Amino acid sequence: MSISRSPSEVPTIVITGATSGLGRLAAIELAKQGARLGITARSPERAAATAADIETAAPGTEIEIFIADFARTADVRRVGREIAAHYARIDVLINNAGLHAFEQRITPDGYPEMVAVNYFAPWILTQELLATLKASTGARIVNVASEASRRYGTLTLPSDLTDTAPFTARGSSRLYGKSKLLDIMFTLELARRLDGTGLTANCLDPGFNVTGLGRELGFAARLEKILSVLRIGDPARGAGLIVKLATDPAFAGQSGGYYTVKNTRRLTPVHPGGDSAMQARLWAGTEELLSGS
Repeated sequence: MSISRSPSEVPTIVITGATSGLGRLAAIELAKQGARLGITARSPERAAATAADIETAAPGTEIEIFIADFARTADVRRVGREIAAHYARIDVLINNAGLHAFEQRITPDGYPEMVAVNYFAPWILTQELLATLKASTGARIVNVASEASRRYGTLTLPSDLTDTAPFTARGSSRLYGKSKLLDIMFTLELARRLDGTGLTANCLDPGFNVTGLGRELGFAARLEKILSVLRIGDPARGAGLIVKLATDPAFAGQSGGYYTVKNTRRLTPVHPGGDSAMQARLWAGTEELLSGS
């Protein structure tokens, strides 16, 4: 295993969104490296199938499954506390679960679904697991963002966090990009708040990937097959960057970075992604909004 620690210790890695796409590939690779895995899933059946795939690829891997609906803030808090109670320490938290919806859906809490799943869920889960992460020397938080953030339109805080205005498939990319911009801003503010603790936080753009592409569109499966044949959007590249940020010794102690799958180059976020005042404003607005959840 490439995480730096004594041979007697098995690293514990919690990864969300591991039942498909990049998360599944990353989980399998992490298992091959010898990690103990905690995976979150909404579907027990898909989680069991993923665990079986991991066992086939890396026999003997310790896997724990935690079931939660990331569209429900209380469910995210509940599963975060379950994970924290289960593990004495966590070495890496990978916030990978995400959603690109092609119409507006409102969660039971009254929030826009893409914001709830793509941003609120990792924010809440990270808060619930911070103490357990701090129990491991040099622990890492890795958030999966996207260069789709550059097409976010406009950002108005904190009102955008609760904007449930309808949209169509054509307008969905802007709102998806906005949710990923929030992830970048959250990561950079988190890194600043963790400075001096030994716990690091970074985010990444996994590039264009065909896995799970537009699963809400009727032609998505056919398009995915065509792109795969043409070798466009190989998900292994994005999964590889997730694994690299989670385990590569070269990133030990590195925090507050936004990296691209293209040569693992560090990116400058689109404005106001790198604005520390806006990052702090987002954090405060999120904290206030979710305090009663």
